[in-house]
Amino acid sequence: MHIARCPCGALTAACEGEPVWISVCHCLDCQRRSGSAFAAQARFPESSVRIEGPSRAYRRTGEGGNSATFHFCPGCGSTIAYRVEAVEGLIAIPLGAFADATFPPPAFSNYEERKHSWVEIVGEAIERH
Repeated sequence: MHIARCPCGALTAACEGEPVWISVCHCLDCQRRSGSAFAAQARFPESSVRIEGPSRAYRRTGEGGNSATFHFCPGCGSTIAYRVEAVEGLIAIPLGAFADATFPPPAFSNYEERKHSWVEIVGEAIERH
């Protein structure tokens, strides 16, 4: 079981089993959403994720044309989960919400043409898009 939570602890996501997809994204929307040079997330089957606590939703269409709905804590504003319409049946949880340095590494690095020059995503098996 992997437990993600917002900083104030009001909103949590309990994820059973291991993620099916772990990635980083360098697109401008993810940079803005995460407040960092890239965003890192793990995707789990929706059936294995239980979200508890108050949340608000924000829907946005990204630069690639896909719509996503983000669920965030109304108290501290942190995103705890999101669904991308083009990726049915999976829910994404930002890696930082797990606060677990032993969490598995990403296997995918997306929008690398937007990657900051000082960022290096390392690993032998990482697929780059």
